[in-house]
Amino acid sequence: MGKNTMTKYPIKHILYGTLLRILLISGAIIVIYPLLWNLITSFKTSKEILANPWTFPATLNFQNYINAFTKARMGDYLLNTLYVVLLSLFLMLLFCVPMSYCLARLKFRFSQVLNAMYMACLFIQGSLILIPLYLFLFKLHMVESRTWLSLIYAVLQFPFCIFLLTGYLKSIPKDYEDAAMIDGCSYFSILLKIIIPMSKPALVTIMMMTFFGFLNEYPLALTFITTEKRWTLAVGLVNLYEVLRYKTDWGALFAGLMIITLPTMIMFLIGQKKLVEGISIGGLKG
Repeated sequence: MGKNTMTKYPIKHILYGTLLRILLISGAIIVIYPLLWNLITSFKTSKEILANPWTFPATLNFQNYINAFTKARMGDYLLNTLYVVLLSLFLMLLFCVPMSYCLARLKFRFSQVLNAMYMACLFIQGSLILIPLYLFLFKLHMVESRTWLSLIYAVLQFPFCIFLLTGYLKSIPKDYEDAAMIDGCSYFSILLKIIIPMSKPALVTIMMMTFFGFLNEYPLALTFITTEKRWTLAVGLVNLYEVLRYKTDWGALFAGLMIITLPTMIMFLIGQKKLVEGISIGGLKG
């Protein structure tokens, strides 16, 4: 039995598999350990943190989370962030899905030029056009608005989303659409009843990738919104650090960090299956 096993799996394959597992476990520990340390520290008092940051708390101190919500207004920042992120995702999908479908299926004049323009915009970052964009929005009285900030976020993600979604839609056989057209369906009906349901893995992948980008975006949020009650979590975290570090309330600081991490963890747990499925599909490779 041992000889058959060794013959079927050569020693170099066994060593390779063992080394790969060690690397994967080490990588998981490197990623998980800081998160667990942050979670444990968020329940400790400032005295316990300063005395020994590596020990467990004597008791679970939930007052840290209360201080983070009340003193640093993390609750308001969380609500602002959810509003901005969810509205940005809605606007992005509302425009990107039909635009990607047109570029993937319809052949019209200058369609290739339009597609090339979107691809070129992939290299344009929001921070590079921050000053002219601010001046433009300031003249139109669109600053200090979470709604307009959401629209800016969505527009800046158009090239990336169209690039991924167009490649995926091209991989869907046209036979489904041809059959629907024979039954009398319009392009709009085909988009709603066939394309969108079949594109769920790609749509979930795009939503998750852009969600993390919207959640962690800092320069645009800091520039376009200066009113404290409208800040997002990314801006509020800096305020949290400035407010609590001089009060030596380190427990509340780590509690605030966990509050910021929570939306990312929830989003990943909900969509991790579709994310892996969408990335593994060849259509997303464009």
